[in-house]
Amino acid sequence: MNSVGMTAVRKGGLSRKQLIFAATIGNALEFFDFTVYSFFALTIGKLFFPTMSSYGQLLASVATFGVGFVMRPLGGVVIGAYADRAGRKPAMTLTIFMMALGCALIGLAPTYAQIGVAAPMIIVFARLLQGFSAGGEVGASTTLLIEAGTPANRGLLGSYQFASQGLGVSFGALMAGILTMSLHPASLLSWGWRVPFLMGVAIAPIGMWIRRRLEEQASTHAGTDGRPVRMPVLTVLRDHWRRALLGTLLTMGSTVIAYVVTFYMPTYAIHELKVPAPTALLAGLVSGVVTFVVGPLAGLLSDRISRRALVFWPRVAVVLLIWPAFQWLSSGPDAARLLITVGGLSVLLALQAAPAITMLPEMFPRAVRATGMAIVYSVGVAIFGGFAQAIATWLIKVTGDLHAPAWYVMVCAALSCLALPFIRDLTGKPLED
Repeated sequence: MNSVGMTAVRKGGLSRKQLIFAATIGNALEFFDFTVYSFFALTIGKLFFPTMSSYGQLLASVATFGVGFVMRPLGGVVIGAYADRAGRKPAMTLTIFMMALGCALIGLAPTYAQIGVAAPMIIVFARLLQGFSAGGEVGASTTLLIEAGTPANRGLLGSYQFASQGLGVSFGALMAGILTMSLHPASLLSWGWRVPFLMGVAIAPIGMWIRRRLEEQASTHAGTDGRPVRMPVLTVLRDHWRRALLGTLLTMGSTVIAYVVTFYMPTYAIHELKVPAPTALLAGLVSGVVTFVVGPLAGLLSDRISRRALVFWPRVAVVLLIWPAFQWLSSGPDAARLLITVGGLSVLLALQAAPAITMLPEMFPRAVRATGMAIVYSVGVAIFGGFAQAIATWLIKVTGDLHAPAWYVMVCAALSCLALPFIRDLTGKPLED
């Protein structure tokens, strides 16, 4: 391991496994919360938007899910710059605290029946807070991971950021499934849906304690003169704007596939295909497990072959297969077809997303790496992923076509491939200092 990586692991007394856990626990918590919100979208719609039709409740609920992504670019700019100036560790500790606060607000929020229109306003504020936090979380933690690696294993370390998403999704789906199957519908509606959010609050102090033990080499966020860049955001936008545009385009493919396959499909199966809720939640669990297992394998593979190629070919496969997959599933919706469809698409998702998330921070020099990564990722996710569920729901409504979400995925995945020839592939090469 290089000197930067060894310092990052040894100074805080953490092994490599502990470093990975410290860097990714906030991301896992974020996706745990996202997963739970998605799986309880119908319930939240009934409780916080009861004056609307069933379609309006679902659309309002998934739009509230998406509104948090509006704050991601701002969070990426503010917290990313903080990470480049003050260090990855304090930025990561801040983000996990803010995520916990957002979980608490949702878990304790009074319903519309109790306080009227103020109830959905609380949910929206909580989602904005979580979006701000998530915008900086991914940039700081992913940057720390790849800077702790070497040219020979950087893809593997970076992939754990994506794998942590699968861990959060798996845990969220498992919790939602247990609550749905074990509680009476009235109990689930009155208090059961709150349990996972309050669990998220309980998990956060563990993550903050672990992150406080982590120390990093000061020079990981210094410029070439040994000093932090004074205005990293302006440096990225002025000197690296082409890289930022290409990185945002690269992010588009991963995020749209992820948010349709992992988060929207269970809701789609319940609302549109009338699949039983436990079966739909099992599909979410399958997607999370596949992501968690295949992600590191894809990262390991990306260290052996071109990261660019490993991103390109699975995205081409998604473009070719997602329409037939939606058609096959909707023609005879049952548990087997749903699990096969979600599982297969999740394999393709993990194969391309793990190397892509490593490529993003590799695009920027050390002094602005966390800021560049945060801006690119948060803007890409905000524009194309955050409202993917709302767009998919709207497309079905206006077209009457149950396959309409597939078109959105196909277009975004295909367009994202246009960025790949212009992005420098650093597989097996040192990072830019």
